[in-house]
Amino acid sequence: MTNFADLLKADNQQPARSIHLLDARSHDAWLAAQPAPVRAVVAAQKFRGKAGEQAILPGAGADDWSVVAGVANSDAPGPWCLARLAETLPEGSYRLAEGSVGAAGLGWLTGQYRFDRYRKDDAPTGPRILLTGDVARIEQTVQIASAVALVRDLVNMPAADMGPPDLEAAVEAVARPFGATVSVTRGDALEQGYPMIHAVGRAADKGFAPRLIELTWGDPAHPRLALVGKGICFDSGGLDIKPSSAMRLMKKDMGGAAHALALAQLVMDARLPVRLHLLIAAAENAIGGNAFRPGDILRSRQGLSVEIGNTDAEGRLVLGDALTRAGEDKPALIIDFATLTGAARVALGPDLPALFANDDDLAADMAAAGSEVDDPVWRLPLWDGYADMLKSDVADINNAGEGGFAGAITAALFLKRFVPDDTPWLHLDTFAWRPSSRPGRPKGGEALGLRAVFRLLQQRYGRAG
Repeated sequence: MTNFADLLKADNQQPARSIHLLDARSHDAWLAAQPAPVRAVVAAQKFRGKAGEQAILPGAGADDWSVVAGVANSDAPGPWCLARLAETLPEGSYRLAEGSVGAAGLGWLTGQYRFDRYRKDDAPTGPRILLTGDVARIEQTVQIASAVALVRDLVNMPAADMGPPDLEAAVEAVARPFGATVSVTRGDALEQGYPMIHAVGRAADKGFAPRLIELTWGDPAHPRLALVGKGICFDSGGLDIKPSSAMRLMKKDMGGAAHALALAQLVMDARLPVRLHLLIAAAENAIGGNAFRPGDILRSRQGLSVEIGNTDAEGRLVLGDALTRAGEDKPALIIDFATLTGAARVALGPDLPALFANDDDLAADMAAAGSEVDDPVWRLPLWDGYADMLKSDVADINNAGEGGFAGAITAALFLKRFVPDDTPWLHLDTFAWRPSSRPGRPKGGEALGLRAVFRLLQQRYGRAG
């Protein structure tokens, strides 16, 4: 993983090239104040001050040059306004000529993220270092960029190298620096306590046996925070097998677990005053002679009987057992992340995680936090009127609604059955993938909703950055 701490450093007036930020409103006045050679160079590079544009400005000497970049609003640079520069400028050190780096430091860092484990870089580039006078903000910016990179790395890994045991190793690696405790229930040991996790993962090769991974950290006297992640390391669809086109990206079906783990890392890095309980239900939804079948009835940890209407609706099954376990310790808040439904993507597209909540004030705070850090979420209703879609003739509930309507909502209603009624709960149905590149946000695994939830937790527990 990229060492982001090397890319954002305190400005002690060390040598660096200047970056001037302009927007379309200030472009003309700025250009008029420049000497003729600068105006000619700017015109040759067709720079008009629009967001995403950039130009190299000559100085007095051959190696004396600076940069001008267009942004949407030069008075309040957003988190991604420097990302393209971080991707394209030559290696070296830079500083903003005017104003503070602020939120833009995140894009500078994530713009230099690379997932290169499986390819040789024929043209490696050196680091682009940004100097900032806002020293107090450096540490948290690096922590957030590192958490984003953790999500990307885990999701980008192929399923052969990111199975349940690899996900367990990733949790242990995050836990180690903070002295957090990790406990794991694996394989057939799940059958009694976590029967739905066991059923989903039992057809996988023994080396990829299902497991519930739990991490605990923090003072037991502090409010208990439960983070739950869907860790389906590969989803074939089970016996209701997916077509190949739908299976192609199913290495990312553990994206919810990646988000939950990265959020746990942020919570521990920030030393938030909580008793953290991370639960990751990890399994491969494989096909075999002992795979669970459509029409089977599973007994959940909570005691509800669940008829299997579709084996490809497996994520809610493993989450059901994990949510039940989380609720047993009476947390002050439960948050789960899951790449749960295609219906959420049809409704909201790839960029907007669908947010469900059983508390209106909590949902409003969550939406506001997302807007504040430019990591938006969009609330969908936990509409109880659709609960009948999950009715079963032979069990307490069916895991898949009939008719194809409101798929994201019925999935959330299924999860709600496993959350204590008096416990505030947020559910994020996130895509965890970016289908096309943007500055600072390359195609591939992506953290969507992570920064929003972290800001909510900072505000809720009194340590906002």
